[in-house]
Amino acid sequence: MKMLFDFFPVLLFFIAYKTYDIYVATAVLIAASAVQTIGHRLIKGSFEKTHVITFVLVALFGGLTLFLQNELFIKWKPTAINWLFAIVFIGSHFIGRKTIIERMMGANITLPAPVWNKLNVAWALFFIFLGAVNIYVAFAFDTDTWVNFKLFGLMGLTFAFIIAQSFYLIPYLKAAENSSDE
Repeated sequence: MKMLFDFFPVLLFFIAYKTYDIYVATAVLIAASAVQTIGHRLIKGSFEKTHVITFVLVALFGGLTLFLQNELFIKWKPTAINWLFAIVFIGSHFIGRKTIIERMMGANITLPAPVWNKLNVAWALFFIFLGAVNIYVAFAFDTDTWVNFKLFGLMGLTFAFIIAQSFYLIPYLKAAENSSDE
């Protein structure tokens, strides 16, 4: 359910683009991101950092797109978000005792410190990759292709990465399960 809630602004952007155009879709994305951010606050009692960061970048790049009537700004938004996340993941190696991935997943899974570090680096590299691929698609293809990629391509790549991460973690989960059985 959380994943659907996280992707609902992108889904609404896609529907608005297919129904109207990039500018209406951009306005819908800004509004949906605001609703998502405020809705999480009302339901959970706190803001989710990723929603806030995404909303600020959506409002900035989307606002420039609408104000200047130039779709390139909204096309840069996924790259900006992914590269910002990469910076945060890389920075977490140097700030605090735990990497960001361990802070996010540590309550649900126990892993050795080197595995957390590798996982964190893998996510940082993945975010860099997503940002680069987005730029390539945005500049090498038409807007229709980019919008389809934004929804299906980025989401598909993310699902594939999560599945690959799961296979990487299986030996550590089995080891933790075996040690708890003893």
